[in-house]
Parts: sequence; structure tokens; C-alpha cells
Amino acid sequence: MENFQFYSPTKFIFGKDTQHQVGSLVQSRNAKKVLIHYGGGSVVKSGLLQQIQDSLSQSKVKYLVLGGAMPNPRSSLVYEGIDLCKKEGVDFVLAVGGGSAIDSAKAIALGSMYDGDFWDFYDRKAKITKALPVGVVLTIPAAGSEGSTASVITHENGMLKRGTGSDLLRPVFAIINPELTYTLPMYHASAGVVDMMSHIFERYLTKTTAVELTDHMCEGVLKAIIDAARVMVKHPSDYDARATICWAGTIAHNGILGVGRQEDWSTHILEHELSAFYDVSHGAGLAVMFPAFMKYTLHEDVNRYVRLAVQVWNVVNDPTDPYGVALEGIARFERFLKEIGMPLTLQDLGAKKEDIDKLIEKLEHNKGTSFGSFKLLTLEDAKKIYLLASK
Repeated sequence: MENFQFYSPTKFIFGKDTQHQVGSLVQSRNAKKVLIHYGGGSVVKSGLLQQIQDSLSQSKVKYLVLGGAMPNPRSSLVYEGIDLCKKEGVDFVLAVGGGSAIDSAKAIALGSMYDGDFWDFYDRKAKITKALPVGVVLTIPAAGSEGSTASVITHENGMLKRGTGSDLLRPVFAIINPELTYTLPMYHASAGVVDMMSHIFERYLTKTTAVELTDHMCEGVLKAIIDAARVMVKHPSDYDARATICWAGTIAHNGILGVGRQEDWSTHILEHELSAFYDVSHGAGLAVMFPAFMKYTLHEDVNRYVRLAVQVWNVVNDPTDPYGVALEGIARFERFLKEIGMPLTLQDLGAKKEDIDKLIEKLEHNKGTSFGSFKLLTLEDAKKIYLLASK
């Protein structure tokens, strides 16, 4: 196990009707004016936005609203939010939605305290030293951004999808009411399941030794997600299944599962080019890319894949055929993805095999000629993984 620091200051308020506490939570931060940042019309149609506005008004907290956050959140809306915050003297940003709204809110919180272009932080030209506080009312469990340091934004100039991170971007509170996820279309709910599983895989696939504790933790959370997802797709209003999914999404990406171990993130890097180029759901893109990555890196550490197959996918171990066991685990992962309605190939996403060279060009521009830690991938490796994903 490697040395580590773990810091997770977010206050989580979990359960039914917790969204009504937002006013008192914001007030406790001594905020005077809040920017409510959300995505599409579902927050309005469901009445959630009105509930949040009423709660803020009852706590005598002023607010502004900015909707329009979309999957693969765009820089143009971030710029709009920054201008609004600076003009109106906003001192708190409240994200209502999933990872897209939260990531966009974090970018707005960054840019509102910076004299330059907020993209400097995503382009690694500036160091994060301050940001407005961010709060969250979660409606889409997936990205784990409600408890993470990360924010990922797509800049329309070149459609560059890049991330940044800092403990200053961890939300000060996150309200998680599983009932708010009932009306989420099942495709997006399933994509969220893949996203959170992928956050665990990026930590589980490691070269670090003596990490038995976090290995077991990763495996346990994965199994809980799989079981709950199978219930969710059959019974969308099952509270316990939704509650498991909601909390698992947070645990998967707040850092606790990665302490003391080297993390990879190659598959996320590969998928970011897909979602930037085709504007597909991040979770759906990961459903295509992770099985391909696993097959390609099988020889890097077959025993790690054997453990995953046995502990998570209940494959019977056969010490005489480790590759067969590992491949069966990957096959069961693919069957699970199909079971919950996820795509399995680039073609299922609407991507084209002939665009792979363009993806590689963008990948080189964003990440250089090599990346990853579980296996150091070259651009040629990346092309082969994209080709595997197109079969």
C-alpha cells in the first residue's frame, strides 16, 4: 500500500424529502445570494426547482437561476454563469441535477473567483487556489461529482473534453433523495450505473500490491451496484434499490476506494474522446470501452482479472485456466451491460470505425503519445482498443 492523504469534507444529507433542507443548509454557510444551476426541464416539471426556491426564500436567501446544463457540459454555459455570478455578487453555487450540472457548477465556482479564463484550469495553465462554495441536490446518480474533487467540461472551440480537480471543488453539502431519481429514463439510469462501476474499475485495476482492504471494498460496492441495478430495471420505484445506487455512486468516486493504490483512468481518457466527438452519454461510452480495454490488457495482470471474475461475477475459479476464467468474467460483464440496456460496440453508439483515426488525433492533442498506469498505452494501443470496441 502506498502513502496517502484522504480528505472528504462534504456533508451528505440522505433520504426522503431532504431537498426541503436546502435553504437552512445554504443559510448555515452565511450565503447571501445563490446561483441555482440545473439542466433540463425535468427539474422544473417535477416541481423540484420550485421546492428549492421556496426553501431558499423561507430561509431569506436570495437566488438566481441558470438552466441549460447538458450531458458533456459546455464551456459557453460556464462563461454565462461566471458573468452572472460576477455581475450579481453571487457567493454560493447550488447545482441541481447530475454530474453535468455539478461539473458545470464547479467550473462556474472556479471562474467566478478568477480574473482570467476559467479554461486555464482545465488547460493546466493555472493552479486552483480559490472557488465559490458549491452545494448539490442530486437527481442523477452516476458521476459521483457530488462528493468528488473533479470537474469535466467540453470546450466548444475544438470540442476538447478535459478535467480538473481540487479539494476546493468538493461540494460543502450534497442532498441525496433517492425518490428524485424515479422519473429518470432507464437508459440514463443504466448509463449512470456503468459510470459508477467504471470509477471503481479505474481504481481496482492497479499494479499496487498489499491493497486487500480496498480490493474487498471495491468488490463489495460493485456487487451491491449489480444487484441493485437488476432490481431497478424491473422495478423503477424500488426505494431500496435506488438508495443503494445513489450511495454507491458517491462512494465510487469520493476517493475512499482508491486510497493507497495507484489508479489508472485510461478507459475514461479513451471514452472522453468518444463523448466529445459524438456527444454520447459518458456512461454508455464507458459500457463500450471498458470490456475492450479489459480484453486488451488481460495479459498485463491476468490474476487481477481472475479475482474480479471470481469475486464479483461469481465465476468458478480454475487454476489450470486463468485466462479462461478471466475472459468468462468479462463476458458476464458484457451480458450484464446488455441486460440493463447498454450498448456494447462503437456501432451501437452511432460511432464509425472510419473515425478512429480522428479520435486518435484528438487523443494525442489532449494526452500526448502515452497515458495510463495499469498498462502504459501508446497511441497504437489506443487504436487497437477502439478497433476491439468496434467488433
